[in-house]
Parts: sequence; structure tokens; C-alpha cells
Amino acid sequence: MTKTTDKAGASSPEPSNTLKLPSSPGTDRATLLARAALGSNVRAAITTQSYAKPQFGDLDLMGLVGELGVQTDAVQAGNLHAAEEMLFAQAHTLQALFHELVRRAGMNMGEYINAAETYMRLALKAQSQCRATLETLATIKNPTPVTFVRQANVAHGPQQVNNGVQRPVDQASRAGKSENRPNELLEQQHGERLDGGTPQTTVGTDPRVEAMAEIHGTANPGR
Repeated sequence: MTKTTDKAGASSPEPSNTLKLPSSPGTDRATLLARAALGSNVRAAITTQSYAKPQFGDLDLMGLVGELGVQTDAVQAGNLHAAEEMLFAQAHTLQALFHELVRRAGMNMGEYINAAETYMRLALKAQSQCRATLETLATIKNPTPVTFVRQANVAHGPQQVNNGVQRPVDQASRAGKSENRPNELLEQQHGERLDGGTPQTTVGTDPRVEAMAEIHGTANPGR
């Protein structure tokens, strides 16, 4: 059990496992207990007290609740120093776990292949979690992601260019058309018939135009 002393050299009070609930006028004990059970800091303090006992001994429950409250207030105020420190420490822990699992996989590689496969699978999971932890830390440090978006050209609609050089609209329109165009002798555009319009009055022939005379063959048929 770890004991702490103050500056005067006196031992600190023995840690207590008692949860002290603040009294509130008009609130009964059952409501106070329910509020404490649903409180994140209280639950985290109880869990931390249990798991930290092998390394730190018995920790005072109300001391843990109070320190968690201080750190929570700092995060809510925008100070993420504790969160960054936590993530970086966890990344190092996962890195150490990865190397230990890889070492054990190598020890079993020659004879116990199933055990080696299990250790290697766990090692790769630790590596993946380490990567995800560092990505989360990078997101906290740089909350605005940098996005690279390719240019999208739409022939018959609005265009938004995020990078690159924008092509002219008529060029983009021509690029979207197929080279095998429909027969334009009968139709001006695909799917649109020619409009015959209003019937026109027949125009008579020009009386000055006469029929051509008969054309005789050459005088010498042998040529």
C-alpha cells in the first residue's frame, strides 16, 4: 500500500471508500444516490479505484471524484491538454503491447503455429488500435481536415471546381457527346423531328425554260 505525506512530513488521512453525497434541499436520499450512480465522474472514480489498486493501493474515492471533476471542467473550458496526454500515452502502451505480442508469436512460429497465429492476430489488432489512437490525437490537434476533391464537369448543369483548371463549358459539352451522331439529314437533333410547317402553294414552272433537244450519239460509233 502506498502512503503519501504532506510537506510537514505528517501522513495523509487514510483513504476512504465512502461516497459522500452533497445534500440538496428538497431532494431525498434515493434521488441523490440515483444522481451519483448516473454521474460519469463517480462511475469512473469507482472503476479507477478498483483497477489501480495493484499499483497504487487503496485510493480515496472522493479524491478521485474531485480530481475527475477538475479535469472535466478543464475539458469543457476548451483545455484539451489532459486528453492529448492520455491519447499519446495510450498509443505508447499499445505500441509496447504490439511488440510483446509479436515476440510471443515469433517464439511459437516454428512448432506451435496455431499459437503463433493467435499472437500475431492480437498484435495486428494492437497495431490497428495504436494507429486509430494517433489519428484521434491528430484530429484534436488539427480539427479542420484538408480535403482534396476532383473537378466534376456536368454538361447540362451547374459546375463547381475545387482544384485544377476549369475547361470551357462548350468544350465540356462537346466531350460528353458521342461521336456516332444520329442521321442529321432527316433530323436536326436527336429526338426532334423537323417541323414541316404550313403547307406552301405550288409554284408553276418557268415558261422560259424549254425541254432539251434530243441528244444524238457520236457520228463515229467506233470511238
